[in-house]
Amino acid sequence: MNILERKGERIVATAALALVVYILTLSLIGTVMSTIQTNRTISNAGAVKAIGVGIYWDQACTNAINSINWGTIEPGYTVNETCYIRNEGNSASTLSLQTSNWNPSNATDYMSLIWDYGGQSINPNEAVQVALTLSVLSSVQNITSFSFDITISATG
Repeated sequence: MNILERKGERIVATAALALVVYILTLSLIGTVMSTIQTNRTISNAGAVKAIGVGIYWDQACTNAINSINWGTIEPGYTVNETCYIRNEGNSASTLSLQTSNWNPSNATDYMSLIWDYGGQSINPNEAVQVALTLSVLSSVQNITSFSFDITISATG
């Protein structure tokens, strides 16, 4: 075996070792990240699920939200609820909001939930004020009651 063949074998062996180390590192990071995530559920004629965050009525984060009652909403109107969302993880995070399980299922044709969160990073134990806004189109038909789930997640 000549010197070039031995050098090529060493390069291949080094590359293979580097690939194995890379894969093991990604696997370890994935395992650690999955154990950091926490869940909390709050109802709102459905449920508000908080992942890695706490949701509170007050700025001091002492009065946890157990339910959101949107009340009676007239067609064409919006209702706002102000809450404080605290990062209860151990690293800076950003928030995301999703809705699901609308009942009746066609409620999404007439209703929507948005928030005024600006996408800023939130440090551990830091809280941000957020307004949740539920809107009902003036063209809503045949919906006299509704429910849906809200999921607020922290990623970081």
